[in-house]
Amino acid sequence: QAQLVESGGGLVQPGGSLRLSCAASRSIFNNYAMGWFRQGPGKEREFAAAITPGGYKYYQESVKDRFTISRDAAKNTVYLQMNSLKPEDTAVYYCAGRTRGSVRSKNQYDYAYWGQGTQVTVSS
Repeated sequence: QAQLVESGGGLVQPGGSLRLSCAASRSIFNNYAMGWFRQGPGKEREFAAAITPGGYKYYQESVKDRFTISRDAAKNTVYLQMNSLKPEDTAVYYCAGRTRGSVRSKNQYDYAYWGQGTQVTVSS
């Protein structure tokens, strides 16, 4: 049974917006920080944003003025609102649950739970 399920990816023009969703099992959502990572073509997976159960948010520098992470406890869902999208934002976006590490960890190896990923393509 999948514990993290992403949705909301697609094709968007430069400057456009998308909202990604990550539906999590209640145990993961309530107990762990939730993050978004991305992996572009030919690139390594990189951290984008995360939010703790208490609502503390932190971002990768390259997205912090354009992306917003949020969580809805009633739906056990984490969102990533992406605005002013650029072609370099093209990637598979993964939702993840962090099980160890510091409160501001951006290390993918601190995240034990992963979704299957959703493709985001920014192109005209």
